[in-house]
Amino acid sequence: MSSERGIPEGDDRRGRPDHDPEGGNTATRRIAAALRTRDLPPDEVFDRYLPEALQGVSSQHWSMLRIAVQVARWVNEHRIADVLDIGSGAGKFCVAAALASDARYLGIEHRPRLVEAARALAHTFGVDDRVTFIEGDAAEIVLPDAEAYYVYNPFGENLVGPEEWVDDEVEHSRGRFERDRATLEAFFDTRPPGTYVFTYNGFGGTLPANYREMRCDRTTFSVLRMLRKTARPGSSTARPRRPRRT
Repeated sequence: MSSERGIPEGDDRRGRPDHDPEGGNTATRRIAAALRTRDLPPDEVFDRYLPEALQGVSSQHWSMLRIAVQVARWVNEHRIADVLDIGSGAGKFCVAAALASDARYLGIEHRPRLVEAARALAHTFGVDDRVTFIEGDAAEIVLPDAEAYYVYNPFGENLVGPEEWVDDEVEHSRGRFERDRATLEAFFDTRPPGTYVFTYNGFGGTLPANYREMRCDRTTFSVLRMLRKTARPGSSTARPRRPRRT
């Protein structure tokens, strides 16, 4: 057996999708089942379903499968109905988390070609009924309401050199970083008590003091945190859980 679990050596399915006679996709179903059981395949296997030009930048710019699955586990534990990913890139986090949980996911991304890739990824894995993506700049649109938000250092690309950019199709500057950071800080400040925020490697800013840390995972390269907004700093929240969508 290869390191790609469940796929024998010599089987050409290891490098490409394998459509079965029923019209489904054997390889993607195998990956989906693995994510549900937390028997994670290598990220490189999942990344093969991204456009070839994006596969090489995935490890630097988008969440690892183990992060998506850990968030999905916490989402299920707290019966969170919907999650908004701010800076969703090619859709890897939303699709993987949807495969590992029952929630709905919405991703916001400012590069049109990444939105297109993300929608294709959701369709490939059969979760486009629960995962959607919209094009938009976090500082210029009204961010949708959600029960939870996920951020993986979405503005950090503004602070590195061109060799670390996804591409040069959007503005990169310290000014944009500061603008986006301030926008998100203000946005989180307006969220109602009971709102959840997941951060992986932060977002470049500071959450208001009335967000209380509920979970923390330090086993990866960066810190993954789950926080919940309370009515006031240091208090507990009594916001009722919403029924799970069906």
